[in-house]
Amino acid sequence: MANLNLDNEKDNTYDVIVIGSGMSGGWAAKEFAEKGLRTLVIERGREVKHNVNYPTTNLNPWEFKHRGVISQKLRDENPIASRCYVFNEDAEHFVSKDKEHPYVQEKPFDWIKGYQTGGKSLLWARQTQRWSQYDFDGPGRDGFAVEWPIGYRDLAPWYSYVEKFVGIAGNYDGLDILPDGEFLPGMGLNCIEEHFKSSVEKNYSGRHVISGRCAHITEYRDIFAKQGRATCQYRNLCQRGCPFGGYFSSNSSTLPWAMNTGNLTMIHHSVVHSIIYDDKKQKAKGVRVIDSLNKEDKEYYASIIFVNAGALNTNLILLNSTSGRFPQGLGNDNGLLGKFIAFHNYRATVSAEYDGYTDKHTTGREPTTSYLPRFRNVKKQETDFLRGYAAGFGARRQIITDYNGYGEELKENLLNPKYGVWQMRSHMMGETIPKESNQVKLDLSKTDDWGIPLLSIDVDYDENDEKMVRDYHEQFTEMFEKAGFSNIKTHDSKQAPGLDIHEMGGVRMGKDPKTSLLNKWNQMHACKNVYVTDGACMTSTSTQNPSLTYMALTARACDHAIKESKV
Repeated sequence: MANLNLDNEKDNTYDVIVIGSGMSGGWAAKEFAEKGLRTLVIERGREVKHNVNYPTTNLNPWEFKHRGVISQKLRDENPIASRCYVFNEDAEHFVSKDKEHPYVQEKPFDWIKGYQTGGKSLLWARQTQRWSQYDFDGPGRDGFAVEWPIGYRDLAPWYSYVEKFVGIAGNYDGLDILPDGEFLPGMGLNCIEEHFKSSVEKNYSGRHVISGRCAHITEYRDIFAKQGRATCQYRNLCQRGCPFGGYFSSNSSTLPWAMNTGNLTMIHHSVVHSIIYDDKKQKAKGVRVIDSLNKEDKEYYASIIFVNAGALNTNLILLNSTSGRFPQGLGNDNGLLGKFIAFHNYRATVSAEYDGYTDKHTTGREPTTSYLPRFRNVKKQETDFLRGYAAGFGARRQIITDYNGYGEELKENLLNPKYGVWQMRSHMMGETIPKESNQVKLDLSKTDDWGIPLLSIDVDYDENDEKMVRDYHEQFTEMFEKAGFSNIKTHDSKQAPGLDIHEMGGVRMGKDPKTSLLNKWNQMHACKNVYVTDGACMTSTSTQNPSLTYMALTARACDHAIKESKV
């Protein structure tokens, strides 16, 4: 029996274990596998192969049983998931159902999850704006969180490294608040967006309207052909999985790249219970997993462990990784694990109309919108709230069909729809402040189907967020008025945190082990062979969509881990 156990341990031993196969986990798999390390990726969900398991990708609208809308029964069974904008008939199979992973809501929180190969990288909005030094300086300057242990200079070369592989469409805008990157040809603005851009530039300094940079291939490059990816076809059906690989996902890019090295092993239906800590060697030695189908326990071993389970699941795994050395969770000497959770505030929108450019209309589809980088409190404190917001902006002409009349008149009306006035809409992307009271913890009285304690989420807005919403409404109303827009309407959805799908923190980076969990290389201060590079590592959120930054942090941390392993 002893030999059998030794053989089992040997068979289950790798150089690296990566927990999670989403945006950052896929990058960790790629980096380690192509550098020759035997890499195990553990995914709790089912397998979704690129171009094999995209069941709706080429369906026409009339081929959907419910014309793209989910049934009332499915909606009733999933009140949380159904609030997500991608939970429709074409993509609901990529969104985890409410009963698949219950959690405790101390306050309303819509936790949107994607448990399959690639995680939510199949579903993301594909916006890829870099952080600037102003974003890294925020916590230290304003004193609302610990200082970041890195700055823009540390991450800039890794942004470039990632962008060249991912494929980022963007224009060289020359803005210090939103640094340029390694861009493919960018996408343009339509006539109304150009009109708004001109008006903003005329009336305001420090405010800019640009085309949002996005992870879509707009020009052939050998590196994309080697990945088996082609240029974006502008279908705007990305959430179904793209058969062309036109937008970046782990499924189409990093995971097959890693698999082709022969160094990657990937297991599915494997729920991580905890990370195993070796008290004698004073480091983590492996991962305990529960097979989600047969509920059997298994253990896997490695000298390097990357935790990329998604921000809140990463917190859950670390909190559940208790040992004699770490009774409060792995690396949790300071008791801060699970605290200082933050997110992006997407509650506010402003809409308007413009009765001009009646000789123009848009054609085709574009997978991005125009974008206004943050202009509040960038270089100094200007308002009665901390930090600020970026905003998306889009415009189109409504097509109006007249259903009146009978016979030939009705037929004529139906066959000749007419364009209405231009309609505009902007949405806010606000930075929330990480607070100790915004936290997650384990509810030891409740467990899931695999005996793991449920995650209890206690996260909410605060007065700073309310002031920011009011300011966004005021500023965009003013900018819309100056642009000559009419019928301006403000709206606050009052949606719960979580629906932004940008939850971050709980295992934050920092300079001091007394106030942070990770050092400047994303290593746990108290357990150096464990790295966290998904959203859980974020010290603050800034306003940009975070995935590009997660990928750059991951590539940088992998490089460090590989060099450390050779010392």
